[in-house]
Amino acid sequence: MISSQLFRFLMVGGLNTVVGYGIFAGFIWAGMPYPIAIGLATVLGIAFNFQSTGRLVFGGAPLSRIGRFVAVYGVVYLLNVGSVAALLRAGLNVYLANALVILPLALIAFLLQRRFVFEVS
Repeated sequence: MISSQLFRFLMVGGLNTVVGYGIFAGFIWAGMPYPIAIGLATVLGIAFNFQSTGRLVFGGAPLSRIGRFVAVYGVVYLLNVGSVAALLRAGLNVYLANALVILPLALIAFLLQRRFVFEVS
């Protein structure tokens, strides 16, 4: 059974993902290289995601933890770019490649945020 915290994370993350993917797709459509598009979409979402995830999922978002939150996003960004690159080499297009890695990366982000950012045991 899925925990209520993971369920809230996925619901909040769903909204964050729709917005972030829309930004990413817009940048790709405009001709931006995918590593830059992923990076800019990530940067634009960090402040909102920190507040929404911290407050609605983990019960608080003290600014003292923003550095750790950004560090987790850095790790997720590197995993995202590496995964998309591998899927592109396998013949997928960039839109599908990034869409396929969203859920696995969301689960990794949840575990990292839970352990290293919001310190929930």
